[in-house]
Amino acid sequence: MLTAQRWLELWLRLGATRQADGALAEAYAGLMERFAETHRHYHTARHISECLTHFDNARAQPGSLIEHAGEIELALWFHDAIYNPRAKDNEAQSASWAVRVMHDASVPADSPAEARARVHGLIMATCHDALPDTPDAQVLVDIDLAILGADAERFDEYEREVRAEYAFVPEFLFRRTRKKILQGFLDRAPIYSTDFFREKLEKKARENLARSLAGLND
Repeated sequence: MLTAQRWLELWLRLGATRQADGALAEAYAGLMERFAETHRHYHTARHISECLTHFDNARAQPGSLIEHAGEIELALWFHDAIYNPRAKDNEAQSASWAVRVMHDASVPADSPAEARARVHGLIMATCHDALPDTPDAQVLVDIDLAILGADAERFDEYEREVRAEYAFVPEFLFRRTRKKILQGFLDRAPIYSTDFFREKLEKKARENLARSLAGLND
């Protein structure tokens, strides 16, 4: 799913020119290198690929409220570009990288500052420290949280992958922190902001979260 062809086609839709090919190839290679980092277990190319599949499905729905499809897709490619489980500014660094590549590719030709600001804001929305307040941010955040509504086997795998990324954290501390995070998602009413993801994933996400919290309390 994370093919060089899809990457370049996205930039062409955003208005990049052939003069940007070198910068875009370099950025693609950099992303693939980052996604393959050995400390990653969940935040890998697989996660981005799953996100893009959800994005394709959401975009294809009749009556979709997506306003800037290309910017959402770009934000999905970059939202976990920088990932260090010990750091507090992964999203900010990832957003800055995306904006730099947009600048290097001269995208878009009209209103570039506004477009870069929107992409920056979309990536920052994946901090999940506030409810998304624009249609595009709502779609993006729902996509990032789609794993919560995955089938039980994939969700449980996700939980193991997250634990592996925080292997340096003592078990008692990890359980306490993880319970707080998962309970925060469960307390949302609803978890998903868009009708499409709510109808598709809400029930399963609540089942998964409740099961995981019960396990953390054992």
